[in-house]
Amino acid sequence: MSGWRNHLPPVRGRLERDAPLAPFTWFRVGGPADLLFIPEDEDDLAAFLTALDPAVPVLPIGVGSNLLVRDGGVEGVVIRLGRGFSKVEARDGLRIFAGAGVPDAVLAREAAKAGIAGLEFYRGVPGSIGGACVMNAGCYGSETKDVLVEAYAIDRSGARRVFSNAEMGFVYRKSAAAAAGGLIFTGALFEGAADEPAAILERMDDITARREAAQPIREKTGGSTFKNPPGDSSWRLVDAAGWRAKLFGGAMFSDKHANFLINTGEATAADLEGLGDAVRADVKAKFGVDLEWEIKRVGRPA
Repeated sequence: MSGWRNHLPPVRGRLERDAPLAPFTWFRVGGPADLLFIPEDEDDLAAFLTALDPAVPVLPIGVGSNLLVRDGGVEGVVIRLGRGFSKVEARDGLRIFAGAGVPDAVLAREAAKAGIAGLEFYRGVPGSIGGACVMNAGCYGSETKDVLVEAYAIDRSGARRVFSNAEMGFVYRKSAAAAAGGLIFTGALFEGAADEPAAILERMDDITARREAAQPIREKTGGSTFKNPPGDSSWRLVDAAGWRAKLFGGAMFSDKHANFLINTGEATAADLEGLGDAVRADVKAKFGVDLEWEIKRVGRPA
């Protein structure tokens, strides 16, 4: 299987063998990718996927805010969508397009400038548009499903695909279309309501203040670690089980927000995942609740 790296298609973007992935994640941990590909644009990505052996695993990543790469690294190709997928464009009818590499907060800001309300919540989501499509990202009572018109993707054969909001199959922190696998989202079209830019920006400032007051956003973290179980909050369960600010190797759940797993400085991916699994087991034993990972964990153990 390893011979595939000797038969790679030509690209215009960047290809790097045994590429460190820790710098691309907010946790700053994890092993290398067998191959890292940063495509120049959609055509470059489509051509690469068309020519790539379909047996080779492919993992798309964005800004790495909700991603834990295990210490043994990632098999196959990791595709990171960067500058070539950073377009934001307001369109007619209170619609706005954003490439998959656009940070959610940038989309919120550009929508505000255009007088498009309803996307303010993205100011509080620490990710990019590609990830928002994959996991129906949201906060403070709003989700991607509330504002998305359609999403654009390229599949493993290199074919371009378009998905309506309904076809995305959005539920809490999940898209059925994304979960089926084989898609790399390249952008999305959103629609909001008309409002004055100043009023929209004021609401965004409020979201920023709330987030900074309640979350450890300046730490090496991955955002919310577990999905909220029905009728309860993950942070409350983690706290009630006694895991707030309790060290586990170099990892711990934040003293500021007990659903935020953080790297205190010397954690390995094994520390972080091990702590998460220990907390899940303890919460299950004490309260009978199954906490489900919201952070995506990928790759091989060391």
